[in-house]
Amino acid sequence: MSSAGSPAATPGAGPAGVTNATPGARRIASAFEAARTAGRAALVPYVVAGYPDADRSLEIACAAIDAGADILEVGLPYSDPLADGATLQRASQVALRAGATFDGSLALVGRIAAARPGTPLVVMGYANQLMGGGDGRDRARALATAGASGVIVADLTPDEGAPFEAAAAAEGLAVIYLVAPTTAPARRAMIAARSGGFLYCVSLVGVTGARTSLPRTVGRLVAEVKAVSPIPVAVGFGVSRPAHVRALVKGGADGVIVASALVDVLGPDGRDVAALGRLIGELRAATSRG
Repeated sequence: MSSAGSPAATPGAGPAGVTNATPGARRIASAFEAARTAGRAALVPYVVAGYPDADRSLEIACAAIDAGADILEVGLPYSDPLADGATLQRASQVALRAGATFDGSLALVGRIAAARPGTPLVVMGYANQLMGGGDGRDRARALATAGASGVIVADLTPDEGAPFEAAAAAEGLAVIYLVAPTTAPARRAMIAARSGGFLYCVSLVGVTGARTSLPRTVGRLVAEVKAVSPIPVAVGFGVSRPAHVRALVKGGADGVIVASALVDVLGPDGRDVAALGRLIGELRAATSRG
């Protein structure tokens, strides 16, 4: 993969999608390339915007980056987060009760980008938040202006995603799609070819949430997805321990995404930032390919 964000296609993979040529995708590609050059996979921690409140979520985000994040995923609080398990649903509800809004989340992204400008930010939300029945151009522009490099729309498929891809590309953003264990092989190749920045590989069937173990088949899944993806493959859902990270890295994952475990380690009030930093440091150490 080149640091310019235009990796050569792997066998069976088509050319990368239109949003993989954007400035945001190039920033994301550079983070993966830096990790690869350092002999490790990229670490992508997840934080919930506005959890437990606006100021503390900024502190949490900066701590995550300082502890070893290569890319930071910022989740937009939402009242009906279909892909999220109990931990992230609870965090979203706390954030919403504390006054979190889309505009407030944008402001947080801008504050993170200003405080830690070297780390690409990827925003995760849902179609109602990011598109609202249209093509999402206004919100894509707002995300890009705030400093986001990419966006994940958890309930958007490539079958319906072309208008949003065009809107995001016009604003310089990468649109990151997801594939799951149940996604047919040919469809995985199509989705990989449409994704920008990286491809999000869901490790298991179900919603987010820290697991004590990952499926025994996840190594094969990663290998199969990588075989059809022209861009880096990052694995998430259920990842909670350094041992999980080591197993995924051994299996060839280009990146590892950790979400619920980080919210859990913040404690019941969401304020144990030191514990979060320690866990991210341990996860970062586990990304080594040595």
